[in-house]
Amino acid sequence: MKFIVDAQLPPALARMLTALGHEAEHAHDFGGDGVPDGSIWQRAQQHGAVILTKDEDFLLRHQSRVQGPPVIWIRWGNTRKQPLLEKFDTLLPAILAALDRGETLVELI
Repeated sequence: MKFIVDAQLPPALARMLTALGHEAEHAHDFGGDGVPDGSIWQRAQQHGAVILTKDEDFLLRHQSRVQGPPVIWIRWGNTRKQPLLEKFDTLLPAILAALDRGETLVELI
């Protein structure tokens, strides 16, 4: 599966997904600091990627569009990198199953 990790999440999340056999890139990889949400959205559509984000703007964008890339909206509060990676890794099988079922919005609370 292909993923784009938004800027508020650590680049290590993209590296972890790549190490697990997925294609993943962090927003900084293609846009540096301050890449606009629209650019991330468009890139995800073009590449058939899932957006991983903590940004509610992607939820609103997802809800206002008939078509668009799947979004994984992470609603965890401020979390250190390692606990975030461990928690995400634990939930990854369920996330992938939801995406395989055709879910286009996965909310992690």
